[in-house]
Amino acid sequence: MEAKRVLAITLIAISALTATAAEAKPPRSAAAILAFKRANPCPSTGLRRGKCPRHVVDHIEPLCAGGLDRPDNMQWQTVAASRIKDQAERRHCRTLKK
Repeated sequence: MEAKRVLAITLIAISALTATAAEAKPPRSAAAILAFKRANPCPSTGLRRGKCPRHVVDHIEPLCAGGLDRPDNMQWQTVAASRIKDQAERRHCRTLKK
């Protein structure tokens, strides 16, 4: 009986953590990213599919601030620039949640 109670509490805790993680980072559409890559070749390789060394696909207007998960709201960004922009976006989005 105690094992069932512990299992139930564990499952509740896991679902709460999963919900929190999902709220923290909105899901990204793989189809939208593929459409962006088809229209905008990688700056490093010139290819329209596969990995793009030293670059990431970035949302111009962040999803957490109401940006749309569509190719017209995406851009290639260097990894270094992405880290800087992501920090600023996290601060901005935290203020929007308050």
